[in-house]
Amino acid sequence: MGRVHRLALLSISATVAVGLVACSSSPEESDSGAQSSEATAESVVVYSGRDEDLVDPLISRIGGNIEVDYSGNTNAQAAKILEEGDASPADVFYGQDAGALGALDEAGALAPLPQDILELVPEQYRGADGTWVATSARARVLAYNSDIVTASDLPTGIDGLLDPRWRGQIGYAPTNASFQAFVTALRVQRGEDGARQWLDGFLANEPVAFEGNGPLMTAVNDGQVATGLTNHYYWYPFKAENGDAAPIELHYFAPGDPGALVNVAGAGVLATSTNQEAAQDFVRELLSAESQAYFADETAEYPVIDGVTSSYDLPPLADLGASDIDLGQLASLEQTQALLTEVGMI
Repeated sequence: MGRVHRLALLSISATVAVGLVACSSSPEESDSGAQSSEATAESVVVYSGRDEDLVDPLISRIGGNIEVDYSGNTNAQAAKILEEGDASPADVFYGQDAGALGALDEAGALAPLPQDILELVPEQYRGADGTWVATSARARVLAYNSDIVTASDLPTGIDGLLDPRWRGQIGYAPTNASFQAFVTALRVQRGEDGARQWLDGFLANEPVAFEGNGPLMTAVNDGQVATGLTNHYYWYPFKAENGDAAPIELHYFAPGDPGALVNVAGAGVLATSTNQEAAQDFVRELLSAESQAYFADETAEYPVIDGVTSSYDLPPLADLGASDIDLGQLASLEQTQALLTEVGMI
């Protein structure tokens, strides 16, 4: 099956699976897409898989002649780029997930970025061949209810979640992009058989499925489940809104464990862009201190450049000991979805 067909299938499944990539489109966003296609040659045309409510204030701050297409989620936007081919008006792809960036890279759709851009971002958070860079990062975590369990009770890795003591006490969001990226990383690290074995054991422990990370956080906080697999940035605004008395806390898995995955949002310049310098300048702006602080303070995402901190008390990204994986390998999402279907998870 060709790469365009594969990503087209992913975009279809993203439409029917709730919260697959934590982004969605609306009629207004579709109108934005139509406007983008009419952009002048001097405009920087950005295909964004990130949510308009989040990205638009940042684009306004950057300023300049920028046209943004918000007409689909990350996988749909990547598929559209490949379907449009040389005729694509896009100059920049701005994605929510490293998997879509990796898929475009594999297809030869992205141009190498200048060294000054690459050097802003740690090597593990950019494409292996220099075609894309992370713009923010998020860590996989285990949220838990401190009224039910203590930190010392929690496992150091995901294999500990297979212990019968956790039967019926683990929440997860199987259709969410971040959970599926975690499973993709698990496949990369342990192979298909190893990933299937873990998923079968996990399902045997009767985890509780939720349609998104928001309902999952509420369920953990309310004691419906004792723990939940999620991303770190869902916890910080939830805790801020509900106060210190809320019993929900975060647990990080040990360095190198598949559950310690750090995934990224990121950007790359299309190889077909006739506006390379301006497109590269836009990527530079995403990595400016002002833009990095915007993500750190608005969504509690991790900045990926040195010298930027968050108003949230985030543990240093370098201290998390993320799993040792090339993020570009997360491109094999289609195989992950096939495996999740096979084991009965989606």
